[in-house]
Amino acid sequence: MVGDRGGQQLPAGVFVHPLGLCESSTVGAGTRVWAFAHVVDGAVIGTDCNVCDGAYVEYGAVVGDRVTIKNQVMIFEGVTVEDEVFLGPGVAFTNDLRPRAAIKRGADALLPTLVRTGATLGARVTVVCGVTIGANAFIGAGAVVVADVPDHAFVVGNPGRVRGWVCSCGERLDDSLRCACGRRYQRSGDGLAATDGLADAGAVPAAATTEA
Repeated sequence: MVGDRGGQQLPAGVFVHPLGLCESSTVGAGTRVWAFAHVVDGAVIGTDCNVCDGAYVEYGAVVGDRVTIKNQVMIFEGVTVEDEVFLGPGVAFTNDLRPRAAIKRGADALLPTLVRTGATLGARVTVVCGVTIGANAFIGAGAVVVADVPDHAFVVGNPGRVRGWVCSCGERLDDSLRCACGRRYQRSGDGLAATDGLADAGAVPAAATTEA
């Protein structure tokens, strides 16, 4: 079921600011699209997301539930963002390692990028295509991600490098992989896994955002 606002087709339960543009019919209930944001036809966005001023979500991009997309974030075709991810102001994804204005590449030539559940990307992070950012990873402001990021890794710099580990609540872990919130972790593959039986994601429910 879709509604209509001045000729613009809106999915049921989706708020679009009068100066926002949502052309996609695959946007979940409770999602808010703010001024000058543009959600292109063919983009998929889940429920209860916040798409702030000036953000752009392209055809072929997939965004999960309860994702925060802050101002001026650019999400292009081939990018998948899982649930409860935070994308800070000005985060930019890419999808073509060798762009040329004179060469138009099809979708099969683009490199996919995946951001796993609960990850945080700080302001002005740039993600070079073809990588996976692990669950609950934390990418510091201004970092350039050029390689896969393990679960719970804390990454900063250009190029981005792992400088420590973070809890699902967002706090840095100490040298014994413990958090002040009480959670404990151990190494698991390239990343971390919780060892205390507490839920690893959604540790601290974020206050609902009502405006951009």
